[in-house]
Amino acid sequence: MEFEEKITNTETIHEGNITTYQLLDVTLPDGQEAEREIVRHDSAAAVIAFTAEQELILVRQYRVAIGKTTLELPAGLRDDEDKDGMVTAQRELEEETGFRSDDWRYVTSFYSTPGYTDEFLEIYEAHGLEQVENPRAQDESEFIEVVTLDFDEAMDAYIRGELCDSKTVFALFYWRMKRDKNRPNTEQ
Repeated sequence: MEFEEKITNTETIHEGNITTYQLLDVTLPDGQEAEREIVRHDSAAAVIAFTAEQELILVRQYRVAIGKTTLELPAGLRDDEDKDGMVTAQRELEEETGFRSDDWRYVTSFYSTPGYTDEFLEIYEAHGLEQVENPRAQDESEFIEVVTLDFDEAMDAYIRGELCDSKTVFALFYWRMKRDKNRPNTEQ
């Protein structure tokens, strides 16, 4: 069966700084016509950063779209001059937390919500963090607090609903998977 929808018309209804909103007319595989509402969004990168004590570095910030304060991975939009997501991740770690690392690993990448947006997110892991004496300045419109949590504290924040965005929930369960993998199997 063919699944592709053919775009027959595109109307841009708003262009913002990081998003563009479009209405698409499409022809469905069965020949029917339909409309799709699409948000075009810049790509981004996020960092799963661990301290020497194996605590996860997060940022606390208010998110007006959901009307609450969240705990999230340091993350940000990919700038035009970034050659790849790693550059974005390194910049955002320093800007948002004041830390830098020389030990980086690519973890994964995914579309955040492909039902209505093309936002593409790359996730990296950083270890061996060093506090930067004069870190890059945070964005003027960002009001964030750096928080470090051990695994149990992070899981509690998830249960309370404070750690609730997709990239950070992914990071928590990625961390859990790594912890479980490193535990010796004591069942015989």
